[in-house]
Amino acid sequence: MKIENAIKEYVISLSTSEGKAENTVESYQRDLNKYRAFLNEEGIEDISDISEDIVLSFIDEINDEYAPKTINRMKTSIRNFHRFLNFKYEIKDPSLNIKTSRGEKRLPIYATKAEIEKLMGIFNNEDPRQLFDHAILETIYGLGLRVSECCNLKTNQVNLNEGFVKVLGKGNKERLLPIPAETKALMNEYFVKIRPLWQKRKTNQFYINRLGKPIYSEYVEKMLREYCMKAGIKKPLTPHKLRHSYATHLLEGGADLRVIQELLGHSDISTTEIYTHVESERLKQSYKNAHPMYKNNKL
Repeated sequence: MKIENAIKEYVISLSTSEGKAENTVESYQRDLNKYRAFLNEEGIEDISDISEDIVLSFIDEINDEYAPKTINRMKTSIRNFHRFLNFKYEIKDPSLNIKTSRGEKRLPIYATKAEIEKLMGIFNNEDPRQLFDHAILETIYGLGLRVSECCNLKTNQVNLNEGFVKVLGKGNKERLLPIPAETKALMNEYFVKIRPLWQKRKTNQFYINRLGKPIYSEYVEKMLREYCMKAGIKKPLTPHKLRHSYATHLLEGGADLRVIQELLGHSDISTTEIYTHVESERLKQSYKNAHPMYKNNKL
């Protein structure tokens, strides 16, 4: 079943079978339209192709874009939508592990610099497949991209000679991002040595797999989990958490919050301010670990 048709059917059932108020139905419709837009970005058009990883990836992405109350409402909309389809058509429900939360918004999970070095050091760049994977993860972390932005990169957005990428983010907001030297070297090696061998037909997709097809977030999610296991990293890292890591490390390095806001493509500075709380928690923990009074349980 096409996602668009499934949403239409569900929204109609909210008004008719369930008798929901008009405002409630409109709210569900807005939430599911955002969900559908995300799925479209991932190249998913059919309900049966939505996996648990894809649903969790969407939740991960909205976690740094909306207030906790809005996030909970969107989670409920998605969960009820899939429950409806599961009940009526016995379509597998990929939203079973979505849980709503109460209270303050949780601080984002991120990788430490040591964990990033450990992860990026696990690759054998002599192997074309590993170089390909390495370049993708370096692009996400090195530029702070959303996974969908990385998957959707076009060749005309990437200027390896000048060392920048032009990204069209949410709300068609354009931002220009500098490419770090190590990331640039990997992207260039992939583009010059691997992409021409894998390209089966003319395409402007920057990242294509060995079949010449575009990559999707589901592949990146799974691939990252596999390399984290090989590197012995137990933290539940996702591509979006690499983006959190990028922002946190910029702040640790002294970058201005407004600059980080522009680099991430946040429309509201309050969204970016979550990283100041991450840094505060990190400093507090460092203080507790180092101060002798804390060590002796006197503070």
